[in-house]
Amino acid sequence: SSESYAAAGGLHGVGAAVVNALSARLDVQVTRGGKVHQLSFKRGQPGQFIDKGKPSADGLFEAQESGTEVAVVGKAKRGLTGTKIRYWADTQIFTPDATFLYEELEQRARQTAFLIPGLRITVRDERRLAGTPGENGPHEEVFQYDGGISEFVDHLSQLNPVTDVWRLHGEGNFSERVPVLDSSGQAHMQDVERTCEVDVALRWDVGYDTKIRSFVNIIATPKGGSHNTGFDQALTRVFRKAVEANARRLKAGNDRVEKDDILAGLTAIVTVRLAEPQFEGQTKEVLGTPAARQIVSKVVADQLTELLQSRKRAVKQQVDGLLEKIVAEMKSRIMARTAKETQRRKTALETSSMPAKLADCRSTSVEDTELFIVEGDSALGTAKLARSSDYQALLPIRGKILNVQKASVGEMLNNAEASALIQVVGGGSGRSFDMESARYGKVILMTDADVDGAHIRTLLLTLFFRYMRPMVEAGRVYAAVPPLHRVEVINPGSKANEVIYTYAEQELHDVLARLETDGRKIKEPIQRYKGLGEMDADQLAETTMDPAHRTLRRVNIEELEKAEEIFELLMGRHVAPRRDFIISGAEELDRQQIDA
Repeated sequence: SSESYAAAGGLHGVGAAVVNALSARLDVQVTRGGKVHQLSFKRGQPGQFIDKGKPSADGLFEAQESGTEVAVVGKAKRGLTGTKIRYWADTQIFTPDATFLYEELEQRARQTAFLIPGLRITVRDERRLAGTPGENGPHEEVFQYDGGISEFVDHLSQLNPVTDVWRLHGEGNFSERVPVLDSSGQAHMQDVERTCEVDVALRWDVGYDTKIRSFVNIIATPKGGSHNTGFDQALTRVFRKAVEANARRLKAGNDRVEKDDILAGLTAIVTVRLAEPQFEGQTKEVLGTPAARQIVSKVVADQLTELLQSRKRAVKQQVDGLLEKIVAEMKSRIMARTAKETQRRKTALETSSMPAKLADCRSTSVEDTELFIVEGDSALGTAKLARSSDYQALLPIRGKILNVQKASVGEMLNNAEASALIQVVGGGSGRSFDMESARYGKVILMTDADVDGAHIRTLLLTLFFRYMRPMVEAGRVYAAVPPLHRVEVINPGSKANEVIYTYAEQELHDVLARLETDGRKIKEPIQRYKGLGEMDADQLAETTMDPAHRTLRRVNIEELEKAEEIFELLMGRHVAPRRDFIISGAEELDRQQIDA
């Protein structure tokens, strides 16, 4: 009945009619009142299939006249009810290779289970298709979430949380003028009282990505609508007041918090339930009911204000951390805007406002330039002599920089090495990063070929991954590959000795074995480079910096979510998962490989 749509809704308003129109066969089986009723359709025509063996769309079919009673095909236990629908996609309409996408079915089932706490949905794949989870046999997943949208937020947000999952509930009434049929079938406009229920779950984490999903009566509204507008308005209004009230403590100054500062790191599920919602368009992607905006805004504003003013110690600590994060995001945005305006690549007519330790290049062509991030001042001296100053710039860093996976945005901006690096790259940081403003075509991490160098490289990559990710996604971040050994092969007579560089211990052994087999002698001792500073300028240029001879490793992000999980595991705040990871892999470690 129409009462069912008070808290539910179909996707496109056409439902089973379109499924039937696109199916070679559709079976509907309804269990009710102790009986099992069944009706089938063959390309839209009602009737019954007479199956011999496994049901198929090609079986014998008996058509039924309009008005015929639905056939009873069995009995059911008392109190048992339910509907079973099976359909075979019509191969006259779909291409022969068309298949159901398991990932989309799984995603839809999980989403619906989150939105209806306690509902149990099972997805079972018996197709044995290659490339699917069920390729080696039937694959089944069961989705049931008693925590509802709170668990949905947990599922979407995997990073270090700044706050717990906060749940905001409430409702509001509004009047709506709608056409109502009278007893004679005539439509008359009449004012109807409606109730709009609001349920929101939200949490902030240390990142800057925003994930907001909104729903109306379990229907996803990916393009938002009036409920999203109300949610955004409430957030902006409440947090602006909170920051202004604590401006002195937060050192916010006179700058104004913007919506993007508040949304950074936010994961939220916004759901509303109301009878006969108005949508913009047949696909129901945008909610149009005007009253939803004001009701959602009031519920969120009232409940969020109450949370921000809570005297509970745990909540107060979370609120303080959240306000500091928002102010830090504001400062980061302002810094990026300032950098965009004043820190363009210097020309002959303007001076550079870059850090003093930057040894910049002369070229103004972004595509051709390279920024080498060098470990230590000793390596910087050699690199200055080895580089081509026309297009290669150098920025030294001192030791191990801040681990930004654990640190807040404010701590990152206050760190001299991290802020200098962001300033030199020139594109800003976080959500405001602008690829067009990046000052170099390539950023090359040039660290020592030892454990410390690998650690520094990981810390630098964490900074790029977290705050300058578009550079990594565009394939503009590289790791230099310096050699480990220098083998000088003695040539007879006046001929100059031959030099061979090796990049791994096993490669060195293979080279020495080959030379011994060929009867050639080497100059002892073999030079082992413990750091870049031990190389002569010509050696560093030849092996690591000269594009004609060097090897670079491009840093790629093939699976973004998987990369986030690994960065969080290896570099995040939580020690226990990292300890478990180290213990579980301890047996696979070759102790001989430890550079100690």
